[in-house]
Amino acid sequence: MKTGKTAGAAIRRGAMALAMGGVLLLTAACNDDKGGKSADAAATASADANGTAAPGGSAASPKASAAVLAVEPKDGAQDVAPSALKVSVSNGKLTTVEVTDKNGKPVEGAITSDGTGWKPAAALAVGMAYKVDAQAKDDAGLVSASTTSFTTLTPDKKVSTNDNIADGATYGVGMIVSVNFTKDVKNKDEVLKGITFQTDNGTVVKGHWFDSRRVDFRPEEYWKPGTKVTIKYRLKSVEVAPGVYGDMDKDEPFTIGRSMVSTADAKTHKMTVERDGRSSTLPVTMGADATPSWSGTMVVMAKEKVTHMNSQTVGLGAEYDIPDVPHAMRLTPSGTFVHGNYWYKGMPFGNTNGSHGCISMQDVQGGSDSSVAGTFYNESMVGDVVKVVNSKEKTVSPSNGLGGWNITWANW
Repeated sequence: MKTGKTAGAAIRRGAMALAMGGVLLLTAACNDDKGGKSADAAATASADANGTAAPGGSAASPKASAAVLAVEPKDGAQDVAPSALKVSVSNGKLTTVEVTDKNGKPVEGAITSDGTGWKPAAALAVGMAYKVDAQAKDDAGLVSASTTSFTTLTPDKKVSTNDNIADGATYGVGMIVSVNFTKDVKNKDEVLKGITFQTDNGTVVKGHWFDSRRVDFRPEEYWKPGTKVTIKYRLKSVEVAPGVYGDMDKDEPFTIGRSMVSTADAKTHKMTVERDGRSSTLPVTMGADATPSWSGTMVVMAKEKVTHMNSQTVGLGAEYDIPDVPHAMRLTPSGTFVHGNYWYKGMPFGNTNGSHGCISMQDVQGGSDSSVAGTFYNESMVGDVVKVVNSKEKTVSPSNGLGGWNITWANW
């Protein structure tokens, strides 16, 4: 039991404690009201420079980038032309552009040297959905980003493409690839971008338009024997004319065989054959004075063991009609051949010119592999070169068959 004195001391100590507690409570309250940091303020101060708060805190609003991205076509666009995709930025520079199709396959492209634009390396596929992810930075390093998607059109109109190459075939060193279209081509430059040549030895191939439906391809000089070539057609996404698209995406390989170049001399009535460095001379008869052979360089377009030749089909009236011409190799669509001849009754071959423009050699009816014409035929292939010199006729038109070798490389 506490005495009165002890009890009084306890009461005084309790009063002092209450007084001090009041002061502490008052101080805490004053700090909250008079500039002390509250819990919310402290959390806000702990946010990093990008506005990311510490756990349980509130983030400051990040500063917006000045870089403004622009993607064409707009997000969600349909029936987009395959050549319409463009990405650009103002007040900044592109850092990444990633474009993928619906299967996740990336689209090749490159950011321009000034960093303000991007385009795909080739036209996009038709009837395909694409996604575009782009990012850019402004001068302060702040990032701007964009994600969009669109779908390319499915063309209603197409043009058919045909060439004179068979997959995996072997051709002579003078072979010219001739590509023909079933409709007029208006966007010729775009079509040329969609037809490229890959060679195993770096041979450069260029195209030359003869009209709006035909483009031929060749190297500067005759092909090197053994060259392996692949034509890469990527035309399905190429608008060849307004509203009209190509029909073919495929690779077409072929090989160049041995070298064989023949020179027929209308003055000597002989044909010199250069085959892989070996030379031989064959007696021939060529176009008579009234119907001389074309001058210039031609290429074997096709080989026919036996063919029917009728002068009316080439505008020469009723001069001849021979149903079984042996060992015929076509040089021009206008009717020039190298062929066997069993009906010639004039002087022996190699002494005069008596044909209607063709180059003909000794043969027998039905053809013989051992005849001059038969041997030459069996040693020849499509793509071999046949040149005519010392003829009174003008140079064959470059578009008359595979006559493109008569155009200089500078003009090709």
